[in-house]
Amino acid sequence: MRVALVNPAWDYRNSIYFGCREPHLPLELGYSRALLAAAGHDVLLLDAHLCGLTHAEAAADVAAFAPDMTVVATAPTYLFWRCAPPELRVPRAFLDALGGRGGRTVAVGPHGSATPRPTLEKLGVDAVVRGECEEVVLRLAGQDGFRGVPALAYREGGETIVAGPPHAGRFIDLPALRWPAGWLARHTHHHHRFDRAPDGPGAEVEASRGCPYTCSFCAKIDFRDAYRRRDLAHVLDEIDGLIAEGVTYVYFIDEIFLPQKPLLEALVSRDVRFGIQTRIDLWKPDMLDLLGAAGCVSIEAGIESLTVEGRAALDKKCRATTDELAERLIHARNTVPFVQANLIKVAGDDPALVAEWRDRLRRQGVWANDPVPLYPYPSSPDYRRLWGEPDDAAWERAHAHYLAQFDHFSDIQEERPLPLRELEAACG
Repeated sequence: MRVALVNPAWDYRNSIYFGCREPHLPLELGYSRALLAAAGHDVLLLDAHLCGLTHAEAAADVAAFAPDMTVVATAPTYLFWRCAPPELRVPRAFLDALGGRGGRTVAVGPHGSATPRPTLEKLGVDAVVRGECEEVVLRLAGQDGFRGVPALAYREGGETIVAGPPHAGRFIDLPALRWPAGWLARHTHHHHRFDRAPDGPGAEVEASRGCPYTCSFCAKIDFRDAYRRRDLAHVLDEIDGLIAEGVTYVYFIDEIFLPQKPLLEALVSRDVRFGIQTRIDLWKPDMLDLLGAAGCVSIEAGIESLTVEGRAALDKKCRATTDELAERLIHARNTVPFVQANLIKVAGDDPALVAEWRDRLRRQGVWANDPVPLYPYPSSPDYRRLWGEPDDAAWERAHAHYLAQFDHFSDIQEERPLPLRELEAACG
């Protein structure tokens, strides 16, 4: 089968999206391509965002390939499935430009994972994959119809069929990815790096998937849930391939980068810097020292609340005190050039306490952000505590709640976010 895998040209105007807006490697599509190619399928992997293509240009490239199936992502990168733009206008705009020239159409991403029926309707695709997509896309390419494929939603005889819960892949044996040299040359962004200007191409890598914790605000229930660690040989093979292409910085997109001594020891001898997101309470001083020696130059650590009660309300299950968290952040800063403590707006946290704590850490070289509001994504426990299981109006409900609750958003949201129905006016 001929399969096109497409990351569309993203546009964030008037969106609540608070993730990074630079292009990143679409790892989920990269894995899909590797599995499809190994099975003998012809594959076109197209990243319109990274390559600066318009919807019309990307659609023309796909049409020229004449695929039997076109897969389109509903989030800009797997890194941001957990905080994706709620609106589906971008993939819909690409599909409209494609105009039926891509064979059967399949959407992958967090939207269809949580709310399959409205995702089908808004995008007008033939099917949506629920959960981690790589193995399901491979299964789809091996047969003509949709029946019997798990973790899939599709229309049949005027009805929407939802086949099983979201999929969790094996992940551990996903092969080392190789990217076009031209893509890496364009990937000048070093995600979440602030110690120096980029000195070569950047890239993203995944060493583990999922998280053993269930923090209330985290959108992960329908994807990237159970924690799995990828085979170390594959991870190092992928990193070595990137280094050979001139990459000088990689960002581990892991939901939570847990201490892994063999990986860190292997990175010590490799000429590459890297960034991570983690929980600082899980790291002992000696492992933080090894992390710095291995080449880590950026840590984004989720602290969230400065009180025991606040962290408990968020289900953080954090055993460290606030002072202990501060001490570990400051210790990490001894060897890691940029260390950030992430704070979110939590009811009951004293603004004066927050300001004092932020000033204390900044005097020690640790950046602590101004607490930001979080969006109750349908795949988060917060959403389900507020409203129960997501229904067809889940994204609209979460969006309206977010806009009504806050009059100040994150620093990168320069424009006032619009209601979801206005952002998706062309959908459905």
